[in-house]
Amino acid sequence: MAAVPMIELWRGGRLESAHLGHAVVWGPGGIEAEWGDAGAVIFPRSSCKMIQALPLVESGAAAAAGLSERQLALACASHQGAMIHTEAVSDWLAGLGLGESDLRCGSHLPNDPEARKALICSDTEPCQIHNNCSGKHAGFLTLGKHLKAGPDYVDPAHPVQRAVRAAFEDVTGAASPGFGIDGCSAPNFATTVAGLARAMQFFAAADPEGRRRDAAAARLARAMMAYPEMVAGEGRACTDLMRAMGGRVAVKTGAEAVFVAILPDQKRGIALKIVDGATRASEAAIVALLVKYGALPAAHSMAQKYLGASLTNWRGLRTGELRLSAGFA
Repeated sequence: MAAVPMIELWRGGRLESAHLGHAVVWGPGGIEAEWGDAGAVIFPRSSCKMIQALPLVESGAAAAAGLSERQLALACASHQGAMIHTEAVSDWLAGLGLGESDLRCGSHLPNDPEARKALICSDTEPCQIHNNCSGKHAGFLTLGKHLKAGPDYVDPAHPVQRAVRAAFEDVTGAASPGFGIDGCSAPNFATTVAGLARAMQFFAAADPEGRRRDAAAARLARAMMAYPEMVAGEGRACTDLMRAMGGRVAVKTGAEAVFVAILPDQKRGIALKIVDGATRASEAAIVALLVKYGALPAAHSMAQKYLGASLTNWRGLRTGELRLSAGFA
């Protein structure tokens, strides 16, 4: 099946742009709803960080390192590089007896405006701790140390990535057809949109008192919901939406317009992919589905921020609006 229209941009009473995509809602009994092609193969990118963190927790590495719920949220994060993020990663690495040079994620300027300004104004180069994936990589290092493995933890053949792949294939329900290298240099295993939704349903239904993988999944989802500011940052959709839903739902974005949601109260998982890679459309689409399934009131300011509010230009003039396409959500 082909991708279907999901989000539209209207300007001057005319349809200006349309964003097509795929989405799946997976409940306790399997697929409950789908749009587009549930079998479309995608790279989940950063939307699957909670899956990549499963071996960290279920192996006992997190417990051995004394990791807090706040640190586990950071392991699932695509953070802004704000001080709360960089200080937390630095402290985490120091607790392992490691440092910035042990990371393998690369450097980029932080997205947090204050942190970016501070670096630019002081003529200081960013380091790997500023990388939005540095929390995930601190988790990889923690697992690697626990396994007594070598330093190149982003190598697909490394014990850390072999453990990640095994967990990924288990919760998605199928062998991955391959991987690509993510922006942070770690392998990103491909799956279908349905497989990603199945994985999110596993997290949503995970028994905190159950087997190791269930308990690990429940703990990671709980950490994300408890510390939304660590998962993304101020002004970001993940943080905004988790706060708006009162810590009852976990959501996570990924590059190229992937978005997932974990709804523990409903034991449902959601995954979607906008095929043109537009973030504005993936944010609007996940909001539409959260509203549809009663997790987020349509009138909430955060729902309106990402879907429904008027678009304005630099002078504050109303220029258009994002709308749902007919037949979606």
